[in-house]
Amino acid sequence: MRFADRTTAGIQLAGEVARLRLDDPVVLGLPRGGIPVAYQVARVLDAPLDVIAVRKLGVPSRPELGFGAIGEGGVRILNDDVVRAARLGPRERAAVELTERTALEGRLRAYRAERPPTALTGRTVVIVDDGIATGSTASAACQVARARGAAQVVLAIPVAPPGAVAELSGEADEVVCLYSPDYFGSVGQWYTDFSQTSDAEVIELLNDRLASSGGATKSAMAGTGAGGGRTEDIPPVGPALEQEVEMTVDGRGLPGNLTLPDGAPGVVVFAHGSGSSRHSPRNRSVAAGLNRAGLGTLLFDLLTPEEERDRANVFDIPLLARRLTLVTGWLAAEHALPVCYFGASTGAAAALLSAAEPHADIKAVVCRGGRPDLAAEALADVRAPTLLIVGGADTQVLDLNRRAAERMRCEHRLDVVPGATHLFEEPGALEAVADLARGWLTEHLSPSAQRAGH
Repeated sequence: MRFADRTTAGIQLAGEVARLRLDDPVVLGLPRGGIPVAYQVARVLDAPLDVIAVRKLGVPSRPELGFGAIGEGGVRILNDDVVRAARLGPRERAAVELTERTALEGRLRAYRAERPPTALTGRTVVIVDDGIATGSTASAACQVARARGAAQVVLAIPVAPPGAVAELSGEADEVVCLYSPDYFGSVGQWYTDFSQTSDAEVIELLNDRLASSGGATKSAMAGTGAGGGRTEDIPPVGPALEQEVEMTVDGRGLPGNLTLPDGAPGVVVFAHGSGSSRHSPRNRSVAAGLNRAGLGTLLFDLLTPEEERDRANVFDIPLLARRLTLVTGWLAAEHALPVCYFGASTGAAAALLSAAEPHADIKAVVCRGGRPDLAAEALADVRAPTLLIVGGADTQVLDLNRRAAERMRCEHRLDVVPGATHLFEEPGALEAVADLARGWLTEHLSPSAQRAGH
């Protein structure tokens, strides 16, 4: 059995997948060769089409030997046996991952432009490739999809060796394979035309499917272990209201920048760290990513310029937390929307202290390179689901975050961005922060999360 080309293989494969009568499917193609096949499957299922990109993590001395794989949203899968056998230390692993994550995110930006990834939480995910030889990439893709919240994973391929199909049956809930010859050779030998798929073709097929479905691919980040809300939970991003505001707190005017995309499910209030302000390029970059995902943001200064001159105020966590609480009250009076916090450095402690107030109704908290330890005993009183993001090379702060996490009783998670230092200045590091934050916040702002009492 030979396929004329990937389009022909995709049409035949789509017919078999359609027999499964899947509920609420989304089709993910492995770039680049899997996209023409996945396009046909998505077309027949009338389902959204997106890419699922994974990168192998190769042992530095033997790049062909993988010690793990990564996916978007900070997802990381490690083979502990290979790590031990190759005697790979944390720094070596972090260096490899940073290189591969930069490449992965660059490819995704090229394919999607400004479009966020399709939400997978609670959905049936159909992963498609043009064929499988060893199955390592497909296995990683299945694990990445589950980490992003997929309820069911179906792996669909035109051709693969029997051993790989058997092995992958343990990774996917269902494997659909049209042809599994005993003598396999390579994927290309089972195609008459196996010419390389270009990046331009991938982009064209993704855009064509999006247009054909009337923009039905409503997107939200699902991130590391981070799921976005279900597709129907996240409204499409509309025009944004952008305005400079001034809030009067303690008799002082605190300036801010408020951005509210049309239909935003909530507002993320940024609490800046010592020596920073609402003009922080790092927090503005993260805020822009959240806005693209449809979330509102409020960046404001916790202290006036005069107050900042007294360095004691910068580290007065109760004062900063009180200001944040009062600003949250102002925001609730002006815009009746759920509120989340994003805290950086000492601002993270202020965010957690404010969220620990008895009457606080904060839906989620994200801390970037934060000092949650400065919230002290209040950590045990925080009820909002909390994500702690720390750079892998920021060892002292990482240790402080680990200790703080042990004292928390709410839903929480600590994510490490490999190789990143305290300011996340390394290539791809800040983008990883934005992806992780977006996944956590959209997940906990979804209507299903609100109904569950998050």
